[in-house]
Amino acid sequence: MASDADLVIGADGRSRCWWCGDDTDYVRYHDEDWGTPMHGDQALFELLALEGFQAGLSWITILRKRENFRQAFDGFDPQVVAAYGSDDVDRLMLDAGIVRNLAKIEATIGNARALLELHDGGRTLDDIVWQMGRHPPRERPAKIGDVPPQTPEALALSKELKRLGFKFIGPTVVYAFLQSAGVVDDHLIGCWRAED
Repeated sequence: MASDADLVIGADGRSRCWWCGDDTDYVRYHDEDWGTPMHGDQALFELLALEGFQAGLSWITILRKRENFRQAFDGFDPQVVAAYGSDDVDRLMLDAGIVRNLAKIEATIGNARALLELHDGGRTLDDIVWQMGRHPPRERPAKIGDVPPQTPEALALSKELKRLGFKFIGPTVVYAFLQSAGVVDDHLIGCWRAED
């Protein structure tokens, strides 16, 4: 069973996973987004991009800039982002509302192009993520130490996405993406979001 360090009790009396603490943005994200099954290539592309931007940073940094990212990247419409050129890269590098990392910006543009190539081949990111990212049945994690930083499924999906031309998608980033997209449900035992 989760300990007091593994769960936090919010002002509303609900038990939540340790990582959201009492920050209102994190609590809302935990309650409404994290672990909720997500489908659709545009939504998954956005989340994969944001997880890539998060690498080396805290998620709260990205979460607080999420709306800025959405504006800067035209709602993460892959058709639009794939057509970005050097002027767009320059514009994004000057945008203080996002994380200004050239490699991550270029990776996001490249990933939009890779996504369109998938579509040209009759495949979808949604199908790949939900087929390869699913984990065999397992017990719900009871404590922080039961949540792995990555899994064999995340490693396999990372390798497949790299093979397909995606970047900034190492196995740790992919596992965080799978958790956030609800492909994997890592809400701890005792968290109000945990299903029986």
